[in-house]
Amino acid sequence: MIRVLAALLVTAQAAVAQTVPEPDDYRMDHYRAPVPASIAGGTTVGPEEAHELWQDGGVGFIDVLPQAPKPANLPKGTIWRDKPRDSIPGAIWLPNVGYGAIADVTANYFRRGLEQVTEGDPSRPVVIFCLEDCWMSWNAAKRAIEWGYSDIYWFPEGTDGWQLWGYPLERVEPLEPQPSQQG
Repeated sequence: MIRVLAALLVTAQAAVAQTVPEPDDYRMDHYRAPVPASIAGGTTVGPEEAHELWQDGGVGFIDVLPQAPKPANLPKGTIWRDKPRDSIPGAIWLPNVGYGAIADVTANYFRRGLEQVTEGDPSRPVVIFCLEDCWMSWNAAKRAIEWGYSDIYWFPEGTDGWQLWGYPLERVEPLEPQPSQQG
């Protein structure tokens, strides 16, 4: 029954997504909003296709959910805890690489992550995701395509859709400290 409801939900969301045109450039604000149904130069996949790719192996998975930085002005003695992230097993988490404009240090961080999951082969397939209705994954996929990665899968439902289908999640940490937190 849950799979039937999930399929109906995905179908309804696809109908809504088709009304959002694919922009020519990166999305620069309002990142949590309906997304397009496609990405030029890449392949859009749903939860079932993403799960098949995951099961088959040989495909890198990159989670681009943002992570809030530790506030610089916390009073002394304040305990800071990052919000935990549950993601697709085996995925690497590269927070904040999906903003519309990113600093060179963040672009280099993203490039290192892409290099790792593709083992240096830009033709190796990569699935890029975040949450449902999150432009971060669309922006990151577009950026990877522009950098010459030729087999990019964009998974717009992200971990929300993955979890809805009952697929496993695991706790992840960022691949390395965010560039803004290094130093």
